[in-house]
Amino acid sequence: GNMVEWCLPQDIDLEGVEFKSMASGSHKIQSDFIYFRKGLCFGLACFANMPVESELERGARMKSVGILSPSYTLLYRYMHFLENQVRHQLEMPGHYSHLEAFYDDKKGVLPDGKGTPSSQQPVHWLPSIHRYMYPEMKITHPAGCMSQFIKFFGEQILVLWKFALLRKRILIFSPPPVGVVCYRVYCCCCLANVSLPGLGGTVPESKPFFYVNVADIEMLETEVSYVACTTEKIFEQKRDLYDVYVDNQNVKTHHEHLQPLLKINSADKEKYRRLNDQRQMLMYSQEVGEDCSSCEEDLFILFFMEQNNRIFQTLMEVSASQDKTLTADHARGMGLDPQGDRSFLMDLLEVYGIDVMLVIDNPCCT
Repeated sequence: GNMVEWCLPQDIDLEGVEFKSMASGSHKIQSDFIYFRKGLCFGLACFANMPVESELERGARMKSVGILSPSYTLLYRYMHFLENQVRHQLEMPGHYSHLEAFYDDKKGVLPDGKGTPSSQQPVHWLPSIHRYMYPEMKITHPAGCMSQFIKFFGEQILVLWKFALLRKRILIFSPPPVGVVCYRVYCCCCLANVSLPGLGGTVPESKPFFYVNVADIEMLETEVSYVACTTEKIFEQKRDLYDVYVDNQNVKTHHEHLQPLLKINSADKEKYRRLNDQRQMLMYSQEVGEDCSSCEEDLFILFFMEQNNRIFQTLMEVSASQDKTLTADHARGMGLDPQGDRSFLMDLLEVYGIDVMLVIDNPCCT
Protein backbone atom coordinates (compact mmCIF):
# COMPACT_ATOMS: atom_id res chain seq x y z
CA GLY A 1 0.00 0.00 0.00
CA ASN A 2 0.86 3.69 0.01
CA MET A 3 3.02 5.20 2.76
CA VAL A 4 4.23 8.65 3.81
CA GLU A 5 7.99 8.62 3.26
CA TRP A 6 8.90 12.10 4.56
CA CYS A 7 7.14 15.22 5.85
CA LEU A 8 7.67 18.57 7.56
CA PRO A 9 6.61 19.49 10.20
CA GLN A 10 6.96 15.99 11.59
CA ASP A 11 4.18 16.29 14.19
CA ILE A 12 1.38 17.14 11.74
CA ASP A 13 -1.56 14.71 11.44
CA LEU A 14 -1.32 13.20 7.95
CA GLU A 15 -3.56 10.18 8.44
CA GLY A 16 -4.96 9.11 5.06
CA VAL A 17 -2.98 11.67 3.07
CA GLU A 18 -0.98 8.89 1.40
CA PHE A 19 -4.19 7.82 -0.37
CA LYS A 20 -5.43 11.36 -1.11
CA SER A 21 -2.18 12.38 -2.82
CA MET A 22 -2.04 9.38 -5.15
CA ALA A 23 -5.27 8.61 -7.00
CA SER A 24 -6.48 5.04 -7.16
CA GLY A 25 -5.53 3.63 -10.59
CA SER A 26 -2.55 5.97 -11.04
CA HIS A 27 -0.22 3.03 -11.70
CA LYS A 28 -1.57 2.99 -15.26
CA ILE A 29 -0.38 6.53 -16.09
CA GLN A 30 2.99 8.31 -16.19
CA SER A 31 2.14 11.55 -14.36
CA ASP A 32 -0.74 13.47 -12.82
CA PHE A 33 -1.56 16.18 -10.29
CA ILE A 34 -4.24 16.05 -7.64
CA TYR A 35 -6.08 18.52 -5.43
CA PHE A 36 -7.55 17.20 -2.18
CA ARG A 37 -8.83 18.28 1.21
CA LYS A 38 -7.35 17.24 4.54
CA GLY A 39 -9.25 18.51 7.59
CA LEU A 40 -9.29 22.30 7.36
CA CYS A 41 -6.49 22.35 4.78
CA PHE A 42 -6.27 21.90 1.03
CA GLY A 43 -3.50 19.97 -0.68
CA LEU A 44 -1.87 19.79 -4.08
CA ALA A 45 0.33 16.83 -5.00
CA CYS A 46 2.17 15.93 -8.20
CA PHE A 47 2.50 12.25 -9.06
CA ALA A 48 5.01 10.51 -11.35
CA ASN A 49 5.66 6.91 -12.29
CA MET A 50 9.06 5.66 -13.49
CA PRO A 51 9.99 2.13 -14.63
CA VAL A 52 12.90 0.62 -12.64
CA GLU A 53 14.73 -2.69 -12.82
CA SER A 54 13.90 -3.74 -9.29
CA GLU A 55 11.96 -6.79 -8.17
CA LEU A 56 11.37 -5.18 -4.77
CA GLU A 57 9.58 -2.26 -6.43
CA ARG A 58 7.85 -4.59 -8.95
CA GLY A 59 9.40 -2.81 -11.91
CA ALA A 60 7.94 0.64 -11.16
CA ARG A 61 8.72 3.47 -8.75
CA MET A 62 5.77 5.75 -7.99
CA LYS A 63 5.82 8.85 -5.82
CA SER A 64 3.81 11.97 -5.07
CA VAL A 65 5.19 15.20 -3.65
CA GLY A 66 2.58 17.51 -2.12
CA ILE A 67 1.93 20.55 0.04
CA LEU A 68 -0.89 21.52 2.41
CA SER A 69 -2.28 25.02 2.89
CA PRO A 70 -5.29 26.59 4.66
CA SER A 71 -6.47 27.92 1.27
CA TYR A 72 -6.13 26.41 -2.19
CA THR A 73 -6.16 29.66 -4.17
CA LEU A 74 -2.36 29.91 -4.14
CA LEU A 75 -1.46 26.24 -4.52
CA TYR A 76 -1.28 26.39 -8.30
CA ARG A 77 1.76 28.68 -8.03
CA TYR A 78 3.82 25.74 -6.79
CA MET A 79 2.77 23.17 -9.38
CA HIS A 80 6.01 23.53 -11.36
CA PHE A 81 8.14 23.10 -8.22
CA LEU A 82 6.22 19.95 -7.22
CA GLU A 83 6.53 18.46 -10.70
CA ASN A 84 10.29 18.97 -10.61
CA GLN A 85 10.57 17.58 -7.11
CA VAL A 86 8.65 14.37 -7.78
CA ARG A 87 10.99 13.66 -10.73
CA HIS A 88 13.94 14.42 -8.45
CA GLN A 89 12.59 11.98 -5.82
CA LEU A 90 12.17 9.24 -8.42
CA GLU A 91 15.71 9.64 -9.70
CA MET A 92 17.41 10.39 -6.36
CA PRO A 93 15.27 8.89 -3.58
CA GLY A 94 15.90 10.21 -0.07
CA HIS A 95 17.32 13.64 -1.01
CA TYR A 96 15.02 16.13 0.69
CA SER A 97 17.15 19.30 0.92
CA HIS A 98 15.12 21.18 -1.73
CA LEU A 99 11.88 20.28 0.05
CA GLU A 100 13.29 21.38 3.41
CA ALA A 101 14.37 24.72 1.92
CA PHE A 102 10.92 25.17 0.34
CA TYR A 103 9.19 24.49 3.65
CA ASP A 104 11.45 26.88 5.58
CA ASP A 105 10.75 29.59 3.01
CA LYS A 106 6.98 29.16 2.79
CA LYS A 107 5.89 27.84 6.17
CA GLY A 108 3.10 29.65 7.95
CA VAL A 109 0.80 28.86 10.82
CA LEU A 110 -1.56 26.03 9.87
CA PRO A 111 -4.77 25.42 11.80
CA ASP A 112 -3.87 22.75 14.38
CA GLY A 113 -7.39 21.34 14.62
CA LYS A 114 -7.17 21.40 18.44
CA GLY A 115 -9.51 24.34 18.96
CA THR A 116 -13.20 23.99 19.68
CA PRO A 117 -15.46 24.12 16.62
CA SER A 118 -16.55 27.65 17.57
CA SER A 119 -12.97 28.92 17.62
CA GLN A 120 -12.09 27.50 14.22
CA GLN A 121 -12.54 29.74 11.23
CA PRO A 122 -14.49 28.08 8.39
CA VAL A 123 -12.56 27.46 5.20
CA HIS A 124 -14.02 29.75 2.54
CA TRP A 125 -13.34 28.16 -0.82
CA LEU A 126 -13.82 31.32 -2.86
CA PRO A 127 -13.73 34.94 -1.71
CA SER A 128 -16.44 37.38 -2.73
CA ILE A 129 -15.28 38.46 -6.13
CA HIS A 130 -14.26 42.07 -6.58
CA ARG A 131 -11.97 43.52 -9.22
CA TYR A 132 -9.05 43.87 -6.80
CA MET A 133 -9.17 40.15 -6.09
CA TYR A 134 -8.84 39.06 -9.70
CA PRO A 135 -5.03 38.76 -9.66
CA GLU A 136 -5.38 36.12 -6.92
CA MET A 137 -8.15 34.37 -8.87
CA LYS A 138 -5.91 34.08 -11.93
CA ILE A 139 -3.58 31.66 -10.16
CA THR A 140 -6.32 29.48 -8.73
CA HIS A 141 -6.43 27.55 -11.97
CA PRO A 142 -4.69 27.46 -15.34
CA ALA A 143 -5.85 29.59 -18.24
CA GLY A 144 -8.49 27.76 -20.26
CA CYS A 145 -9.85 25.76 -17.32
CA MET A 146 -13.37 27.26 -17.65
CA SER A 147 -13.24 27.08 -21.43
CA GLN A 148 -12.52 23.32 -21.27
CA PHE A 149 -15.32 22.93 -18.71
CA ILE A 150 -17.85 24.58 -21.04
CA LYS A 151 -16.68 22.58 -24.08
CA PHE A 152 -16.76 19.31 -22.12
CA PHE A 153 -20.25 19.65 -20.62
CA GLY A 154 -21.97 21.92 -23.16
CA GLU A 155 -25.58 22.67 -22.18
CA GLN A 156 -25.22 20.21 -19.28
CA ILE A 157 -23.47 22.97 -17.30
CA LEU A 158 -26.95 24.47 -16.77
CA VAL A 159 -28.02 21.20 -15.12
CA LEU A 160 -24.90 21.27 -12.93
CA TRP A 161 -25.56 24.95 -12.17
CA LYS A 162 -28.99 24.15 -10.68
CA PHE A 163 -27.64 21.31 -8.54
CA ALA A 164 -24.74 23.48 -7.35
CA LEU A 165 -27.09 26.35 -6.46
CA LEU A 166 -29.28 23.89 -4.51
CA ARG A 167 -26.14 22.82 -2.58
CA LYS A 168 -26.50 19.18 -3.58
CA ARG A 169 -23.78 16.56 -3.00
CA ILE A 170 -22.15 16.29 -6.43
CA LEU A 171 -19.70 13.47 -7.18
CA ILE A 172 -17.78 13.41 -10.47
CA PHE A 173 -16.34 10.07 -11.60
CA SER A 174 -13.47 9.70 -14.05
CA PRO A 175 -10.61 7.24 -14.52
CA PRO A 176 -7.11 8.74 -14.03
CA PRO A 177 -5.59 11.22 -14.76
CA VAL A 178 -7.58 13.13 -12.16
CA GLY A 179 -5.96 16.59 -12.35
CA VAL A 180 -8.29 17.96 -15.01
CA VAL A 181 -11.27 16.47 -13.11
CA CYS A 182 -10.21 18.45 -10.00
CA TYR A 183 -10.59 21.57 -12.15
CA ARG A 184 -14.13 20.47 -13.02
CA VAL A 185 -14.87 20.38 -9.28
CA TYR A 186 -13.58 23.95 -8.98
CA CYS A 187 -15.61 25.15 -12.01
CA CYS A 188 -18.71 23.46 -10.61
CA CYS A 189 -18.37 25.41 -7.35
CA CYS A 190 -17.99 28.66 -9.32
CA LEU A 191 -21.48 28.11 -10.78
CA ALA A 192 -23.07 28.73 -7.36
CA ASN A 193 -21.44 32.05 -6.49
CA VAL A 194 -23.74 34.74 -5.06
CA SER A 195 -22.55 38.17 -3.97
CA LEU A 196 -25.74 39.55 -2.40
CA PRO A 197 -25.28 40.50 1.28
CA GLY A 198 -27.30 38.72 3.94
CA LEU A 199 -28.40 35.79 1.80
CA GLY A 200 -28.74 32.32 3.20
CA GLY A 201 -26.86 32.48 6.49
CA THR A 202 -28.28 29.05 7.28
CA VAL A 203 -27.47 27.57 3.86
CA PRO A 204 -24.67 24.99 3.84
CA GLU A 205 -21.41 26.07 2.26
CA SER A 206 -20.73 24.50 -1.13
CA LYS A 207 -17.41 22.80 -0.46
CA PRO A 208 -14.92 21.63 -3.05
CA PHE A 209 -13.49 18.39 -1.67
CA PHE A 210 -11.62 17.73 -4.92
CA TYR A 211 -10.33 14.12 -4.98
CA VAL A 212 -11.93 11.59 -2.61
CA ASN A 213 -11.52 7.81 -2.27
CA VAL A 214 -12.91 4.97 -0.14
CA ALA A 215 -10.90 6.20 2.86
CA ASP A 216 -13.13 9.34 2.82
CA ILE A 217 -16.45 7.48 3.01
CA GLU A 218 -16.92 8.06 6.74
CA MET A 219 -16.27 11.78 6.36
CA LEU A 220 -18.60 12.12 3.33
CA GLU A 221 -21.43 10.45 5.27
CA THR A 222 -21.61 13.54 7.50
CA GLU A 223 -21.56 16.15 4.70
CA VAL A 224 -24.80 17.82 3.58
CA SER A 225 -23.23 19.63 0.61
CA TYR A 226 -20.02 19.15 -1.38
CA VAL A 227 -18.49 18.82 -4.86
CA ALA A 228 -15.87 16.09 -5.28
CA CYS A 229 -14.30 13.77 -7.84
CA THR A 230 -13.14 10.17 -7.62
CA THR A 231 -11.47 7.50 -9.74
CA GLU A 232 -13.21 4.70 -7.81
CA LYS A 233 -16.25 3.19 -9.54
CA ILE A 234 -17.44 1.61 -6.25
CA PHE A 235 -18.83 5.03 -5.24
CA GLU A 236 -21.62 4.76 -7.82
CA GLN A 237 -23.20 1.97 -5.75
CA LYS A 238 -23.03 4.01 -2.51
CA ARG A 239 -26.07 6.15 -3.24
CA ASP A 240 -26.42 7.45 0.30
CA LEU A 241 -23.17 9.41 -0.18
CA TYR A 242 -24.27 11.63 -3.10
CA ASP A 243 -27.29 13.29 -4.72
CA VAL A 244 -25.82 13.79 -8.19
CA TYR A 245 -23.41 11.44 -9.98
CA VAL A 246 -21.48 12.68 -13.02
CA ASP A 247 -19.85 10.06 -15.26
CA ASN A 248 -18.05 11.86 -18.10
CA GLN A 249 -20.78 14.11 -19.61
CA ASN A 250 -23.58 12.01 -18.16
CA VAL A 251 -25.26 13.79 -15.22
CA LYS A 252 -27.71 11.65 -13.25
CA THR A 253 -29.54 11.51 -9.92
CA HIS A 254 -31.30 8.66 -8.15
CA HIS A 255 -33.63 11.07 -6.28
CA GLU A 256 -37.00 11.08 -8.01
CA HIS A 257 -37.85 14.67 -6.99
CA LEU A 258 -34.62 15.89 -8.64
CA GLN A 259 -35.23 14.11 -11.97
CA PRO A 260 -37.02 17.12 -13.59
CA LEU A 261 -33.82 19.16 -13.13
CA LEU A 262 -31.98 16.89 -15.58
CA LYS A 263 -34.08 18.17 -18.50
CA ILE A 264 -32.69 21.09 -20.52
CA ASN A 265 -35.53 23.62 -21.03
CA SER A 266 -35.91 26.66 -23.31
CA ALA A 267 -34.56 29.09 -20.67
CA ASP A 268 -31.45 26.89 -20.23
CA LYS A 269 -30.84 26.92 -23.99
CA GLU A 270 -31.19 30.71 -24.02
CA LYS A 271 -28.68 31.09 -21.14
CA TYR A 272 -26.21 28.81 -22.90
CA ARG A 273 -26.62 30.80 -26.13
CA ARG A 274 -25.98 34.08 -24.23
CA LEU A 275 -22.89 32.64 -22.54
CA ASN A 276 -21.47 31.54 -25.90
CA ASP A 277 -22.31 34.92 -27.48
CA GLN A 278 -20.43 36.71 -24.71
CA ARG A 279 -17.45 34.37 -25.14
CA GLN A 280 -17.41 35.02 -28.90
CA MET A 281 -17.53 38.79 -28.33
CA LEU A 282 -14.69 38.54 -25.81
CA MET A 283 -12.56 36.53 -28.23
CA TYR A 284 -13.25 39.02 -31.01
CA SER A 285 -12.34 42.03 -28.83
CA GLN A 286 -9.11 40.29 -27.81
CA GLU A 287 -8.28 39.56 -31.46
CA VAL A 288 -8.71 43.18 -32.51
CA GLY A 289 -6.77 44.30 -29.46
CA GLU A 290 -9.55 46.29 -27.80
CA ASP A 291 -9.68 44.40 -24.53
CA CYS A 292 -6.80 42.55 -22.97
CA SER A 293 -7.79 43.09 -19.35
CA SER A 294 -10.70 40.66 -19.11
CA CYS A 295 -10.45 36.93 -19.66
CA GLU A 296 -12.77 34.01 -20.16
CA GLU A 297 -12.45 32.89 -16.53
CA ASP A 298 -13.78 36.27 -15.31
CA LEU A 299 -16.58 36.23 -17.86
CA PHE A 300 -17.67 32.72 -16.80
CA ILE A 301 -17.68 33.50 -13.06
CA LEU A 302 -19.46 36.84 -13.51
CA PHE A 303 -22.04 35.37 -15.91
CA PHE A 304 -23.27 32.89 -13.32
CA MET A 305 -22.88 35.28 -10.39
CA GLU A 306 -25.05 37.89 -12.12
CA GLN A 307 -27.60 35.20 -13.01
CA ASN A 308 -27.68 34.00 -9.38
CA ASN A 309 -27.89 37.56 -8.00
CA ARG A 310 -30.84 38.32 -10.30
CA ILE A 311 -32.73 35.25 -9.07
CA PHE A 312 -32.16 35.94 -5.37
CA GLN A 313 -32.76 39.69 -5.70
CA THR A 314 -36.19 38.95 -7.21
CA LEU A 315 -37.03 36.28 -4.61
CA MET A 316 -36.07 38.60 -1.74
CA GLU A 317 -38.12 41.47 -3.20
CA VAL A 318 -41.18 39.22 -3.61
CA SER A 319 -40.78 37.82 -0.08
CA ALA A 320 -40.70 41.41 1.26
CA SER A 321 -43.86 42.38 -0.66
CA GLN A 322 -47.35 42.24 0.85
CA ASP A 323 -48.79 39.31 -1.09
CA LYS A 324 -45.47 37.35 -1.42
CA THR A 325 -46.68 35.93 -4.74
CA LEU A 326 -44.19 34.69 -7.33
CA THR A 327 -45.68 34.71 -10.83
CA ALA A 328 -44.68 33.35 -14.24
CA ASP A 329 -43.55 36.88 -15.16
CA HIS A 330 -41.21 36.90 -12.16
CA ALA A 331 -39.77 33.56 -13.30
CA ARG A 332 -39.16 34.88 -16.82
CA GLY A 333 -37.59 38.03 -15.37
CA MET A 334 -35.15 35.79 -13.46
CA GLY A 335 -34.22 34.03 -16.70
CA LEU A 336 -36.10 30.86 -15.74
CA ASP A 337 -38.73 28.77 -17.53
CA PRO A 338 -42.02 29.14 -15.55
CA GLN A 339 -42.94 25.50 -16.18
CA GLY A 340 -39.61 23.76 -16.80
CA ASP A 341 -38.01 25.36 -13.73
CA ARG A 342 -40.97 25.04 -11.37
CA SER A 343 -39.50 22.18 -9.30
CA PHE A 344 -36.09 23.95 -9.29
CA LEU A 345 -37.73 27.10 -7.90
CA MET A 346 -39.63 25.17 -5.24
CA ASP A 347 -36.41 23.46 -4.10
CA LEU A 348 -34.58 26.81 -4.12
CA LEU A 349 -37.21 28.42 -1.85
CA GLU A 350 -36.98 25.50 0.55
CA VAL A 351 -33.15 25.30 0.66
CA TYR A 352 -32.70 29.03 1.22
CA GLY A 353 -35.73 29.41 3.51
CA ILE A 354 -37.38 32.13 1.40
CA ASP A 355 -41.06 32.76 2.24
CA VAL A 356 -42.75 33.10 -1.15
CA MET A 357 -45.90 31.62 -2.67
CA LEU A 358 -45.50 30.10 -6.13
CA VAL A 359 -48.50 30.60 -8.45
CA ILE A 360 -47.24 28.99 -11.64
CA ASP A 361 -49.84 26.27 -11.61
CA ASN A 362 -51.45 26.00 -15.02
CA PRO A 363 -49.18 24.27 -17.55
CA CYS A 364 -51.66 24.74 -20.42
CA CYS A 365 -51.43 28.52 -20.28
CA THR A 366 -48.19 30.48 -20.69
